[in-house]
Amino acid sequence: MLGRVAILVSCLVLVSECALTAEQDVQQTTQSAHGQPDLQGLWTNSTTTPLERPGSVGDQAIYSDEEIAAIDAANVGRNDRLPPAGDPGTYNDFWWERGTALSSTSLIIDPPNGRLPDKTSAGETRAAWARGADSWIDRNLAERCVTRGSPKRPGGYNNNFLVLQTPGYIVLVQEMINEARIIPLDGRPHIDSRIKLWLGDSRGYWDGDTLVVETTHYREEIFTNSFNCCPGASGNLTLTERFRRLDDSTIDHQYTVHDPDTYTRAWTASIPMRRFAGPLYEYACHEGNYGMENLLRGARTQESQ
Repeated sequence: MLGRVAILVSCLVLVSECALTAEQDVQQTTQSAHGQPDLQGLWTNSTTTPLERPGSVGDQAIYSDEEIAAIDAANVGRNDRLPPAGDPGTYNDFWWERGTALSSTSLIIDPPNGRLPDKTSAGETRAAWARGADSWIDRNLAERCVTRGSPKRPGGYNNNFLVLQTPGYIVLVQEMINEARIIPLDGRPHIDSRIKLWLGDSRGYWDGDTLVVETTHYREEIFTNSFNCCPGASGNLTLTERFRRLDDSTIDHQYTVHDPDTYTRAWTASIPMRRFAGPLYEYACHEGNYGMENLLRGARTQESQ
């Protein structure tokens, strides 16, 4: 009997040591040379999960494995189908990298219903903004190759990021439009409030193993970005992001939106970032933006008919 107990204790010690070693290995791979949690590398936030929970799922917060498989299967080849009559269509599936569905039914995790909070009247007006075709300034900021905003929500393609890290800075390079967010970590104050930026002014700090980034000083025109993080947001938007390394291949990325000029309460979205092999491509938006010229030319043609 004592022999069996000794063997059991030995096995438990061995298992504990193995678990501890595995935990230490993970910790070593997720620590930078400066002792900070290591967020460096190439990451993607591609997913087909929408910002808001679809009305069709009611109060359901989590999909089953079978439901996720069905959603992913329905998306296969979606853009290889013939467009409706009169629609010239768009890229085929070769060019898209939407990713797959998450287990959560929405990116919004607070409010619990997975929906955006009610908007103020000014927020409703901004959210209802629609593109025009009288001039290039009537198009959204993404079409104009100005910005895709920060933080960038997942879209149909170019959902990839390069994270660079030093003791005093984090740099997030967004593949879409080649935008770089340079985030100081040294406790300096935000820039003068009279200076407004497309990506806002970001300041970061470490809270244990979590990088917290606060961004303010956005330009008022950010609501004309169809891909904005926060539909209808104003220049008084304040964003608080949290990046936490879960394992070697996953970063938990959450952002909380504070904008009383637009929403009646704060809300939070969660968009995981997963490691990918790369490469990160140049996004030559202005250089190839013949679409803008064609859009306006088409509008003039329609007016003449």
